[in-house]
Amino acid sequence: AAQAGRSIIADEMGLGKTIEALAAAEMLARECSVERVLIVCPASLKSQWHYEIGRFSSRPALIIEGLAHQRKALFEQNGDFFKIVNYDVAHRDLAAITAWEPDLVILDEAQRIKNWQTRASKSVKQIESPHAIVLTGTPLENRLEELHSIVEFVDRHRLGPLFAFKAAHEIHEEDSSKVVGYRDLGRVHQTLKPILIRRTKKQVLKQLPPRMDKNFFVPMTEQQWVPHHENREIVARVVHKWRKYHFLNEADQLRLRIALQYMRMACDNTYLIDHETKHGAKVDELATLLGEVFEDPDSKVVIFSQWLRMNELVADMLEAQGWGHVHLHGGVPSRERKNLTRALREDRDCRVFLSTDAGGVGLNLQSASAVINMDLPWNPAVLEQRIGRVHRLGQKRPVRVVNFVSEGTIEHGMLALLKFKKSVFAGVLDGATDKVLMGDSALNRFMKTVDTATSSVPQVSPTPTEKDHDGPVAARKPAIAPTNGKSATTRPPATEPAREDSVAPPVALDAQALGQLLNKGAEFLQNLGQALAGGGSPPAPAATGGSPAKTSGAADAEHPGKGAADSSPRSDAFHPRVETDAVTGRSELRISLPDAETLQQWAGLVSNLLGTLQNRD
Repeated sequence: AAQAGRSIIADEMGLGKTIEALAAAEMLARECSVERVLIVCPASLKSQWHYEIGRFSSRPALIIEGLAHQRKALFEQNGDFFKIVNYDVAHRDLAAITAWEPDLVILDEAQRIKNWQTRASKSVKQIESPHAIVLTGTPLENRLEELHSIVEFVDRHRLGPLFAFKAAHEIHEEDSSKVVGYRDLGRVHQTLKPILIRRTKKQVLKQLPPRMDKNFFVPMTEQQWVPHHENREIVARVVHKWRKYHFLNEADQLRLRIALQYMRMACDNTYLIDHETKHGAKVDELATLLGEVFEDPDSKVVIFSQWLRMNELVADMLEAQGWGHVHLHGGVPSRERKNLTRALREDRDCRVFLSTDAGGVGLNLQSASAVINMDLPWNPAVLEQRIGRVHRLGQKRPVRVVNFVSEGTIEHGMLALLKFKKSVFAGVLDGATDKVLMGDSALNRFMKTVDTATSSVPQVSPTPTEKDHDGPVAARKPAIAPTNGKSATTRPPATEPAREDSVAPPVALDAQALGQLLNKGAEFLQNLGQALAGGGSPPAPAATGGSPAKTSGAADAEHPGKGAADSSPRSDAFHPRVETDAVTGRSELRISLPDAETLQQWAGLVSNLLGTLQNRD
């Protein structure tokens, strides 16, 4: 890295990228007269960098924080070899950074600039320095152009213009612009070789403790199936629409994302959706698992969940069990986060580090020996980031990784959702393959995966019992009862999923009244068509019951102003005709209506019919 001058250190997570960057900075200071090093990292890692510099370097370091004028004064302060700033304020301090003129810029977690259109990416790429080191364990997460954006900071000419790079390596669907794969990945690997440093955990396996991964399949409660089924139907309708039109507008995409999120939340606990009931077996199974882990008095655990409310349920369980813990989430100020990691490292009574994905990057949590994922993220890189907090160089004990997966749900389909991304990653960085095909567009593959995952859920799922489940985790009643004493299924009947055992009882209809209504509707449509076509007056249809209806004239003569003897409206009622207005000369469509009493009869029939159909639905 020091010899290249501007390079990317893309070691897998946990292999010491921070120490490598500090060593390279020291070499550049001794050999190339580097005196000012700017470190740009996420806000949660500023204290971590300051701590690591204190361990491995004798050079002074300063964290840039505070209000704008305070940060400016800190940049103007002399005597600091390292200055540490976070991505969120880099664009605001761009003038101060430029005036300070750093000799070396170190970007940590550089996937923050993978999207060239973001403000953070555009601002960071305006920072000029003779030397640069980019640190990222995941330079490629979704698309090949993400790698291009990161490389552009190191050497903007290395991969050429983005349009030419995409044209050279993307494989498109026939007669379409959709990307279905990538080619010539070996050439990308060779092009990056002079500036790319990468080690994998397989290469340094002897220096790492063993890692054991296991998926625990947890059955769902009946209350969890309700929102899962409801949102699965929404997903199915959106997928069907996409397959029919090969297009989704913004509203449909939003509906899809929301429905998928609700399905995933339902897999954890109903509390994540209604914030009242607490139905779900995961917290209960976690308590059982932790009881086994904590039989070793020195064992500590890191628990991840994407949802803050899920972590709240876990925290309640930990407090009830008397297990000490700390909780890191996005609302914890960056200044206080170092105290949480210190507590896990130094406090013997702190057994659990509970975190959202805010703690999934950059933190060193080798004090723990187990990682438990309460739910699975969409991106496998995020999952590896979580595990990499514990399974990394410096870890002395075997690491146990447990993923809780709700059985037969969308989480089941997520287990193999993003294998393609891993293949692209290996092809570019490790040179393992030269061509990767998706077999379809990315959106199409995603839609098919979602469709498969959601359609595999049975329509009726009884409440699981211990003897119903023979997997690695037995289902029991939820550890936490509903807070308000209500059942989780307390909801309007219209929101219940359609099931064979919950069909509404049949409601008797007045066959004669319904027949009259349908006949009149058909008569109206027939007369309207003939009137618009310029035809004459149509014959009156047969009345309900099989007897011929009286003609319009006969009915008027016998019962002027009223309906016929069979209580049906006059046969000329609803009879449309086209006439010419004497004043304007324009053609008009005119419809004769029956008397008010007859109209009320028909309105009552329609109202009763609609009510019956609603009850049946």
